[in-house]
Amino acid sequence: MTIELVPLPLPASADPSKFVNFGREVKGVDPGNLTPEQFADIHDALYKYSALLFRNVTLTPEQQYALAKAFDPEVETFGHGNNKIESAKKSILHSYLKTIPRVPQVQLIGNGMVYNHEGLEATALKHPSHTTFHKTRVSEEDEEKGYTRFCRWHMDAALYDYYPPKVTTLYGLKVPEGPQQIVRYDDGTGDELPVSLGTTAFVSGKTMFDILPPEYKSLAVRIRVRYAPHPYEWMAPARAMPTGLGIETEGLELPLDDLPEWEESKIQILPALWKNPVTGDLHFQVHPWAVQELIIAPLPEHAKRDGALYPDGAHLKDLRQIRNLLYRIQRPAIAPQV
Repeated sequence: MTIELVPLPLPASADPSKFVNFGREVKGVDPGNLTPEQFADIHDALYKYSALLFRNVTLTPEQQYALAKAFDPEVETFGHGNNKIESAKKSILHSYLKTIPRVPQVQLIGNGMVYNHEGLEATALKHPSHTTFHKTRVSEEDEEKGYTRFCRWHMDAALYDYYPPKVTTLYGLKVPEGPQQIVRYDDGTGDELPVSLGTTAFVSGKTMFDILPPEYKSLAVRIRVRYAPHPYEWMAPARAMPTGLGIETEGLELPLDDLPEWEESKIQILPALWKNPVTGDLHFQVHPWAVQELIIAPLPEHAKRDGALYPDGAHLKDLRQIRNLLYRIQRPAIAPQV
């Protein structure tokens, strides 16, 4: 059977022009049993469309890991390191992820008690919620009316010691049923987005870069990001903005001396952009909560300087300044339209 790539249904708020090359449903193939030729098609489709959906498939943990590993065959670990999260008791991720014992590259997430699942005899799952992670929250009265917020925008990466993975997979075992909720952005824009229960939203790094004004595109290509050591422990005491896109700057991050032992050589310093190996497009990809410093290169000698941001380069260490800058770059790409 020929592989078919079908555009995903869009909510009424979406601007169809922003989804021409973002998101496809894949039909006619079993992602757990791909031939080399089929994987080559899936590989290129993922890089072209950024997110692929396979409906009504059954995968073992081994097959799920094999699918992700096929994109980067030399990697043997989960994005945060095998069996690392459960021992990192100060991490904000510690209470949300449970490792599948025989396939430590696969994590179980959800809400409620789970019994006898893939070697886990009895496991209490706790779904992250904006009510405990944001500085402010939707009122209980509005929650009863179906309002909520995105908890946090993120990428699945340790950002210390381990490089970010090339791909990530999310396999839905049981999807919650019930009426839709309405996500409120609560940032003064009035933005809202109807979502299904348990929604995981995805953002296009390509769109994030493409819709930037020229002066921000010029800046983005010059940014390198220095992430904090053990960033999920470092940020744990802090609280998030109402959009879930970044951390409020209140000085609540753990002092570096209070973190688990860390090494300078394991600090991640990464470009803000990556170049798509199939399309050649540039994608903006920065985890805003975890950033400790921004290193900005100066403009090339003969580049236009009129209106340029940080034309002489800069090394930003003030967290408020860093977070405000990243928010201006990233916030447009999480709007309901895109």
